[in-house]
Amino acid sequence: MSTDTDFENPYAFDAGFPLPFRALFLTGLGILGWATNLHGLDVLGIDAASALEINAHEEGTRTPLPINRRNAGFKLVPHPSTLYGPVYRLFLAYSLWCFVMWCAFRYFTWEDVELVDVFKYLPALAALGVLVAVISPTDVFQKKQRDMFIQALRRCLFPAPSHPIYFSDVVFADILTSFAKVFGDIWLSLCILWPGGSLLASPTQDGWSRWILPTLMSVPYAIRFRQCIIDYMLPTNESTRPFYNALKYASSFPVIFLSAAQRIVVADLVESRGEEVSTVPWHGEHQLFRLWLLAVFVNSAYSFWWDVTNDWGLSLLRFDPRPSQMSGRAPKPLLLPSLHFTSSSVANNTASPTSSTSKEEGTDVRAHLLDSFSKHTTPQPYGLRSHLILSLPVYPLVIFLDLILRFTWSIKLSSHLCTRSDSSVVIFWIEMAELVRRWMWVFIRVEWEVVKNSARGRQKGISDSSSPASEEFELLSPGKDGLDERE
Repeated sequence: MSTDTDFENPYAFDAGFPLPFRALFLTGLGILGWATNLHGLDVLGIDAASALEINAHEEGTRTPLPINRRNAGFKLVPHPSTLYGPVYRLFLAYSLWCFVMWCAFRYFTWEDVELVDVFKYLPALAALGVLVAVISPTDVFQKKQRDMFIQALRRCLFPAPSHPIYFSDVVFADILTSFAKVFGDIWLSLCILWPGGSLLASPTQDGWSRWILPTLMSVPYAIRFRQCIIDYMLPTNESTRPFYNALKYASSFPVIFLSAAQRIVVADLVESRGEEVSTVPWHGEHQLFRLWLLAVFVNSAYSFWWDVTNDWGLSLLRFDPRPSQMSGRAPKPLLLPSLHFTSSSVANNTASPTSSTSKEEGTDVRAHLLDSFSKHTTPQPYGLRSHLILSLPVYPLVIFLDLILRFTWSIKLSSHLCTRSDSSVVIFWIEMAELVRRWMWVFIRVEWEVVKNSARGRQKGISDSSSPASEEFELLSPGKDGLDERE
């Protein structure tokens, strides 16, 4: 089909890449993103399984120091590729199935818009095949990874009120919030594929059904909101941080439901000014529209501030930045394997019969660690933190992209914009951009968790030692550099 025809035909994008296939594509992109997250963390020297507490659900314990163990004398630890390798294979099987079904759809409907709805059973068959593979009890298509996904989803939907939320479930629920629009797309796809629906037009949402789409889009935020409330209500919790984190997710609900209420705005303006108002996206003269804009700004600004300050531990937007006694960047080999070896030595002090020997070895390692740390530090730019694992240019780039994409999610969360057929291409690219933002977010979020846990592990280890250099550890002790042991 020529470019001129694509330009003249408003249904070209929906005919060539219908909404059900777009939802499947974005789901596959999420699987690939998770595999590269796990792979990238291993390349950075971070033990992703320990950092994310992936195995803690079976063991019932939390790993105190989520650091790479490959160079620390651990002989029985599985290679990290056993964690992300199956996810890659799952993505390959998933993408191959969806690509074959999309190619068949394009082959039968090529250059003929009238045949699009005739063969709409093909995207339905593609989605049905994925659903059957996910719930299949047979050991095919990486059953272990599929079971882990189902178990994580079950824990998010039905968390134990008296048990702390595992870090892997926190990350998983945050990733689900980036798929809020995809959940809405799945509902719209069901309406489209149902008899009487069309791949070339958005389904009509009238009456009570207009609230189904925003409700589905709000489910991931409700999951994360409940996790924060559970953490806040734990008897051992003494921090207000989970409460303010819950407010961040609660602020997304006005954005979603005020967007759904924009139909009232259009109806009021059409009644007073005529039908031509329905084609205009801006209705600043209506109070409900202005209220929606205010909710968008508050939610986006609050979420961006929380990303930078709390999820990433950066001091750029802190209201009360606390200067550290030292400002430096520990080298990667020092930050990762050596610290875990120190943790092992400390643990052996109480578990091993030769506790005195283990204690001496642990003290020697800590002394070497302190000496290396004091000799290999360089000043950091303003707004970051003293310990960075990623390359320095990554942080300002990620902060800038996070700022831009946080303020574009008004389209992602606004159902009254998402149902406009003339904006399908723009919305699809914004959904892809949101997944890329979340992919970047995971790296720095896990990095900050590693830095915090490493600080606690070293602080605990140095408190058991009589080393005179213990003052050096104040840099990463609770209350310094934005670290709080109650987080």
